[in-house]
Amino acid sequence: MLYRRLLLPGIALLTLCTATRDAEAQERFTIEQIMSSPFPSDLTAATSGGNVAWVFNAEGVRNIWVAEGPDYTGRRLTEYSEDDGQALSGLTWTPDGGSIVYARGGGANRQGEYPNPWSLPEGVTQQIWVVDVAGGEPRLLADGSSPTVAPTGDVVAFRSRDDIYVVPLQGGDPEPLIKARGSSSSLRWSADGSRLAFVSRRGDHSFIGVYDRETKSIRWLDPSVDRDGSPVWSPDGGKIAFIRTPAFGGVLPFGPRRSAQPWSIRVADVESGASREVWRADEGTGSAFQGVDADDQIMWGEGDHIVFPWEKDGWTHLYSVPAGGGDATLLTPGAFEVQHVALCPGKRHVFFSSNQDDIDRRHIWVVPVDGGRAPTLRTPGDGIEWSAVGIPGAEAIAFLRSDARRPARPAILFESGEPSDLAPEATPRDFPSDELVEPQQVIFAAADGMPIHGQLFMPRGARPGDRRPAVLFFHGGSRRQMVLGWHYRGYYHNSYALNQYLASRGYVVLSVNYRSGIGYGMEFREALNYGATGASEFNDVLGGGLYLRSRPEVDPEKIGLWGGSYGGYLTALGLARASDLFAAGVDVHGVHDWNVVIRNFAPNYDPQAQLDRARLAFESSPMASIDTWRSPVLLIHGDDDRNVPFSETVDLAAALRRQGVEFEQLIFPDEVHGFATHANWLRAYRAAAEFFDKHLRR
Repeated sequence: MLYRRLLLPGIALLTLCTATRDAEAQERFTIEQIMSSPFPSDLTAATSGGNVAWVFNAEGVRNIWVAEGPDYTGRRLTEYSEDDGQALSGLTWTPDGGSIVYARGGGANRQGEYPNPWSLPEGVTQQIWVVDVAGGEPRLLADGSSPTVAPTGDVVAFRSRDDIYVVPLQGGDPEPLIKARGSSSSLRWSADGSRLAFVSRRGDHSFIGVYDRETKSIRWLDPSVDRDGSPVWSPDGGKIAFIRTPAFGGVLPFGPRRSAQPWSIRVADVESGASREVWRADEGTGSAFQGVDADDQIMWGEGDHIVFPWEKDGWTHLYSVPAGGGDATLLTPGAFEVQHVALCPGKRHVFFSSNQDDIDRRHIWVVPVDGGRAPTLRTPGDGIEWSAVGIPGAEAIAFLRSDARRPARPAILFESGEPSDLAPEATPRDFPSDELVEPQQVIFAAADGMPIHGQLFMPRGARPGDRRPAVLFFHGGSRRQMVLGWHYRGYYHNSYALNQYLASRGYVVLSVNYRSGIGYGMEFREALNYGATGASEFNDVLGGGLYLRSRPEVDPEKIGLWGGSYGGYLTALGLARASDLFAAGVDVHGVHDWNVVIRNFAPNYDPQAQLDRARLAFESSPMASIDTWRSPVLLIHGDDDRNVPFSETVDLAAALRRQGVEFEQLIFPDEVHGFATHANWLRAYRAAAEFFDKHLRR
């Protein structure tokens, strides 16, 4: 057809169109530029001194930064200089605010192997370090993770494998503190530092334990057959509140769970170990626990108000209940969801982010713990804000923010005034903010009619009749929500960058917030027949493809799709079931057989013991539809993936070979699920863009 057109008088017009499209394919900016902004995480404020700290991941080089009052100008505290794949986490201030204790390195997999994405022959480990805010080299304290400094300032408790150790803050040999059965986590010191609460996880049940430093003994708080967790101390150190989730069997991940045996909050007397129930969820909606992003799922506020999340009305909200028991008070009413939560200094208020009145963004609000006033919006506008922390003595909050064009960065907001960035110079000067497009909120119908939210990235200069290539994007999780700007999670901050890069090259991009994600209420999150119970999200994949095909700017024959993890699952499902609609795809560490992936999260799952469930899980998987898969695909995976077994890509590749389907592969030895090195993110995204150019532009 193209050859025949070249012989017709319309050759000049065709040549002009081709030249225009080639120009659009040229880069407005490079993949290196759009991926160059440092991503902030682990924002934390000292309990004294008025300082804040965070981690910046700048092109894979991770460092701790601090900002000190009164000017709050950010500066780099550590001097790591390599894209080595070694995470920094667990930032914990010493009581005097003079030092920060942290962990360096990722956690071990089930085989005891630590993430080593560069395949260093000598291997790597995970370690606890301390660095002084005044400057100087970090000091190694011990091998381990999850450090927490005692309020007395003398020792640091930490996890070493499944046990708890302590090490002197000034240096010395680490000593085992608790070598109990099970796996210990959630280390919480009492206010005077004399006791340490922890959770002992033992498979189908868990206990709350309290270690007494003086008697060197453990007291278990009202042990039961249930799952106890999220311990929080009362201000006087005499009591601990915790969550009790009733024992349940036969419940598997990746399927809807709209109700359960109701969970409860209990308060235990530390001396006796006895506890009593102070609140219990109602039957029905909200009976299954749904948490928030917070250091503690329950918070003990001023006036003995216990603050906790509950979705009684089908939305994740904050409530409070008296520590002595009583009715719960709704703190955050409305059709929206609360996400990032932190107790304010003084414990009279709670900071939280939510999508109230702006369902595809996040903003920061504050509410009293007793519910005496309605929530107050602290960060209005078209930006996205999250992870607020109060700065004691400064009458200010620090938080992380972004918008459609400017990437994530730390900021400060005083009681009066406008927010200001803590480290504006950290963003590279050639970062292409001015070249980015602002994604538009769109709501389209899934194939079964359900309304689905998405963000549409329309290339500059796009016009009806352009017949541009188009791409659908699916996030992972699936408990995630993409927003109208740079994302608040590092993995999806990167995904947003690739969507912008594709748009800069002339692609129409639609990011789909498919059912089983967060942000739109419990019934949307716990969608009927989703995942391994029927793959009802495929309706959203089809709906997104049909929406793009209907747009006048899109070439209906050149629609692709991409995503990672759960998004890789939907990418593979779309290619397997609808190759007539989707011309190509990029599947990054995707799920291909639910029976394999369920076992990764529920090791006792035996498909042979529940054949009907296993059959439905397989039928909900891309592997079940290999016979109708025709479109080419790029497979990307690291072989130390702890979330999606590498065998998922091995088995899919073998099946595609048998089917005669064209595929390419990009494999990263020793790389983990969320790639630990910036270099591998660049390689993956460059390969994805080139693959789409190859198959959607020809």
